[in-house]
Amino acid sequence: MTDAAEKGNVPFSRELPLFASVLAFYVFLIFFLPSGVARIGQTLKDLFEQPDQWRLENATDVISLGVHLAWAVAAFLVPAMLLFIVFGLGSSLAQNMPSMVLERVRPQISRVSPMKGFGRIYSVPGFVEFGKSLFKILVVSLIMYFALRGEFFASLDAMFSDPQVILVKLDTIVRKMVIVVVLSTALLAVIDVLWTRRHWYNELKMTKQEIKDEYKQAQGDPIVKSRQKSVARDRARRRMINNVPRATLVIANPTHYAVALRYVREENDAPVVVAKGQDLIALKIRETAEANGIPVFEDPPLARSMFAQVSVDSVIPPVFYKAVAELVHRVYASRSLKKRTH
Repeated sequence: MTDAAEKGNVPFSRELPLFASVLAFYVFLIFFLPSGVARIGQTLKDLFEQPDQWRLENATDVISLGVHLAWAVAAFLVPAMLLFIVFGLGSSLAQNMPSMVLERVRPQISRVSPMKGFGRIYSVPGFVEFGKSLFKILVVSLIMYFALRGEFFASLDAMFSDPQVILVKLDTIVRKMVIVVVLSTALLAVIDVLWTRRHWYNELKMTKQEIKDEYKQAQGDPIVKSRQKSVARDRARRRMINNVPRATLVIANPTHYAVALRYVREENDAPVVVAKGQDLIALKIRETAEANGIPVFEDPPLARSMFAQVSVDSVIPPVFYKAVAELVHRVYASRSLKKRTH
């Protein structure tokens, strides 16, 4: 959702600003229109009943009269403009906070493509927009018809009465019409807000492929990670094989397991596993040990146990002390014998 919001993809109902505009007009009609009409009427009354106050002898007089009338009209329209601005901004801010998104104004071929245009028109959002327009025309008209049906004959009678009565009757009818429109647009705005957010959430739901792609971005490509692990294992094996010439002895199962141990009394209190391997790695350890004159002892149970329980660069546990001590003693005894022989 955060990524969508950063790209300007946020839920926005077009009906809520429309409702706000109608509500602003209703507020203007109730609180500002009567006093505004009275002020304009008084201005026109002074103009026509006392024309001697306004001389029209030159262009300056005409401009002065025009400015006076313009101020009167402005005093009448400014409250309406402010109401529309405040209510419109409020309806937008109530849905989403403003943000600068250059992606929304970036030129895109899809915006002028006829095929994309038909796709937008004949899609689910397009049919929803058509349904909302149909609601505005039919439902609002029907509600207004039933609301104003009783005023028809009263309006005809008012046409033959005093002009002030006509204005009062017209004001009543207009207020009823606006109330009907306000209630209808309010209902439509609530429905549209709920549908817009539901549709937005559904559009943000990822497909299985998108979930896989996001997992790859978060965890890394499995193929690349597998390759990295393989390279790391190869390096560890080479490093381990390079340690075999430093070993004191090798314990092996004839073909399946091999464990190379190093024991130097000045370095450690117990032998340390410098290399271990299985199958091909075990054969490589044996070959390297034999090439460097390191004794290889075949003890399948001991080789399997040490391979399973001791990791590389670790001291062997006490359970293996006795068996390994015998082998180490044999190695040192063999070396002593060779020295005496030479």
